[in-house]
Amino acid sequence: MQTLRASKCGLSAAQLPSSILDVIDALTKAGYEAYIVGGGVRDLMLGLNPKDYDAVTNATPSQVKEVFGRRCRIIGRRFELAHVYSGRELIEVATFRAPPKKAVTSSAGMILRDNNWGTIEQDFARRDFSINALYYQPRKNEVLDFCDAVDDIQHKTLRLLGDPMLRFEEDPVRMLRTLRFAAKLNFSIDEKILDIFTPEITQLLRDVSPHRLYDESQKLFTMGHLNRVMPMLIEFGIWRQLFADIPPDITPFIERAAKNTDQRISIGKTINPAFFYAVLLWKPFLERCDFYASKGVVPAEARAQAGLDVLKRQATRTIIPRFAETFIREVWEMQTRLLNPKPQQIEALSSHARFRAGFDFLLLREKSGDQNTQGMGIWWENYQTLTADERERAIADYNRQRAKSRRKAAQAPAEDSKAHAAVQQAEIEPLVNEPEPRSRRSRKARSAEDRRPAASAAAEGGIGADHPILKRKRVQRDLSQVVFGPTR
Repeated sequence: MQTLRASKCGLSAAQLPSSILDVIDALTKAGYEAYIVGGGVRDLMLGLNPKDYDAVTNATPSQVKEVFGRRCRIIGRRFELAHVYSGRELIEVATFRAPPKKAVTSSAGMILRDNNWGTIEQDFARRDFSINALYYQPRKNEVLDFCDAVDDIQHKTLRLLGDPMLRFEEDPVRMLRTLRFAAKLNFSIDEKILDIFTPEITQLLRDVSPHRLYDESQKLFTMGHLNRVMPMLIEFGIWRQLFADIPPDITPFIERAAKNTDQRISIGKTINPAFFYAVLLWKPFLERCDFYASKGVVPAEARAQAGLDVLKRQATRTIIPRFAETFIREVWEMQTRLLNPKPQQIEALSSHARFRAGFDFLLLREKSGDQNTQGMGIWWENYQTLTADERERAIADYNRQRAKSRRKAAQAPAEDSKAHAAVQQAEIEPLVNEPEPRSRRSRKARSAEDRRPAASAAAEGGIGADHPILKRKRVQRDLSQVVFGPTR
């Protein structure tokens, strides 16, 4: 273990937000040891902006609760932690861990209980990656380095502490964290990890809760380097463990959505992680829609049932929360409404709660080469930039174009039938080619000749004048015997 001056590592208390300093100072004042640890220290040394800060202390969660009172909430069963609120910020405070006295593990070796308190030296040994094992005390201006973590940061190397196989068995999620850190920090993975990181070992992820895997997948989607990590998920066999029916293939649609997500994060825009799930599951959703359509199910019911099926199947790997499932299904349903909107509903549709997400989804499909969008992505993009008068003209133009397309669609079968009749007529040569009379008198004469008396026509058909049907007379009824009105 070496103690380094924080200033030589590029660290300064002036870089830290008041929330983490508040937690460190309060614990120190109460007589406990307190350090900043993990990704916050690592990112500061790399010149990055940390997403959050974590603290570690020798105080137990109940003692942390005594220090902060109502500002503290204890969470976790497998790994008990204290959440401390400082203003609007949430600081996660962990207690120094020691090796378990009696290992409580699953059949695959995953740790099920880990609430044995210990010293800072024991806590260091329990951490996963060397780059996350730096302990920073801002008030003392010192950094504790137990494993040459500073060298790993300088050489951009991702190294696990201890035996990689044992560490993956203890917590299989470390496989996801390995790829996430490698993609986010652009670090090379240590050879000892690569030697055992095979598709077979990824089967350990089946023992992890689908709820936790969903949380980890969201970290992959929102770290800002999604386009870089996706090929790694396929290469190391993680893709098949996270996604049930999604082929391990990065389509142009998925690639464009990943790049768009990374761009939004880089400029500080918010994203909904469920949106990328909607992109990933789009192809299985369409395939399921086609399945129900082939069974004769009406389109609306087919889409509804297909959405339920796809999301239920995905829940065997990552359980998507109910609100996120609703969002995904609404985005899919908006595709049908945006592709063929009724003119009188266009204005209301543009103010729909899911319009923006549905439009973004449609535009990404169109820009990735999907021909089924019929150019409506660009139409909606232009529509949003128009004034009120221009929107009315755009809707009127759209209505005329829509009616024209419908007429063409209706004329197509009629033209086919006319062509078929013309072919039949060409095959049967007329016996007499008699020109159509030009004068009105001639046309009347011909029509009168065509409407011959029924008797003569019947006679030609073999019915004589004495046929009963021609002898039938109308029977006159005696109305004096008829009672009008209600009867008793």
